Amino acid sequence: MSKAHRGKGIRDQVKSGRGVCPLCKRTAIKTVYENELNEKKVNICKQCNKAVKNGKLKEAVAAL
Repeated sequence: MSKAHRGKGIRDQVKSGRGVCPLCKRTAIKTVYENELNEKKVNICKQCNKAVKNGKLKEAVAAL
């Protein structure tokens, strides 16, 4: 089966949802996971989203 609709939800975003993750500082990565960190809403990458949910990256979150 074809996958014609894959990624359709992020095509309307700026640069198709790609940018710089504020936690890991990776460039040109999809930052489509919205989290509320330190009373601010930020978009982070998939790997950082998993790490934050598992209790890791506490220093990076505190720096925001």
